[in-house]
Amino acid sequence: MKLSQIFLFFTVLSFFSCDKVEELTPDEAPGSNMLLIGNSFFRPYASNLENVALDAGFSNHNANVVFRGGENGRPINFWNDSNSAEHQEIKAILDGGGIEIFGMTSGADADIENNTFDGHRSWIAYALQNNPEVSIFIAIPPIDFPAGETNGTRPDWQTFAEENGFNNVKELYYYYVNYIVHKQIVDPLRVEFPSTKIFTIPTGWATFNLAEMNQEGLLLDQIEMFGPKPTSIFTDEKGHQGQIVIETGTLVWLEAIYDVDLTTNSYETGFTTDLHSIANEISSNHDSNYK
Repeated sequence: MKLSQIFLFFTVLSFFSCDKVEELTPDEAPGSNMLLIGNSFFRPYASNLENVALDAGFSNHNANVVFRGGENGRPINFWNDSNSAEHQEIKAILDGGGIEIFGMTSGADADIENNTFDGHRSWIAYALQNNPEVSIFIAIPPIDFPAGETNGTRPDWQTFAEENGFNNVKELYYYYVNYIVHKQIVDPLRVEFPSTKIFTIPTGWATFNLAEMNQEGLLLDQIEMFGPKPTSIFTDEKGHQGQIVIETGTLVWLEAIYDVDLTTNSYETGFTTDLHSIANEISSNHDSNYK
């Protein structure tokens, strides 16, 4: 399998830095008006962010979440399906103005060589018409099917990584984040929209790090690799995230969007494992040029 094919597998899952909120007391923290669009590897964090942001004192946090599953949740599909209710809903929200942060999942059209970011470009251009100060972020999901598909269509993470020339799936994901999303999507968008702040959130690291820690027996909670959402890393073969992954990934979002110091944040995740430290490490290791 060629490296150019990597992007296709990531898209089926499917702000230049933002102006982060200054360190304020909870009573002063204003929160932001957001539009968040994506699929099932995006929506759990977008939805849970309300709980985490309100707990951190951002009382005016408001997020309009528009969801469609799988490929339909990619920016290009939201854009091309112009007769869909979701397309019209997104446009109506943007037409109303006042959107400060617009978040999307990564993902492109099938022709990745010539059309890697048309969906993002189209939505950003449309958003700027009535929201000229909007900041944009792209959330980057993990690779799906961690144990492969039972029908043999997709290999497990390790095999998939090796087939593409990497030692393991974390190396593969690092390449995807830094050389596909950053270089092939974000950098061209910044050239096209030089006055718009565009950053990324590497949500997928929460999945990879927690899965690895669980395999090594480093989690302080009784967590299975596959099983019920409250007690597992994955809830199904596709690799949809369990609650421990959702809580960690949402903390990564909180730091990226609101610049919250995760070493002092007191949000109760519901787990004994120090998810704040895991999320803080992810945030600290993310390329500062894309924060």
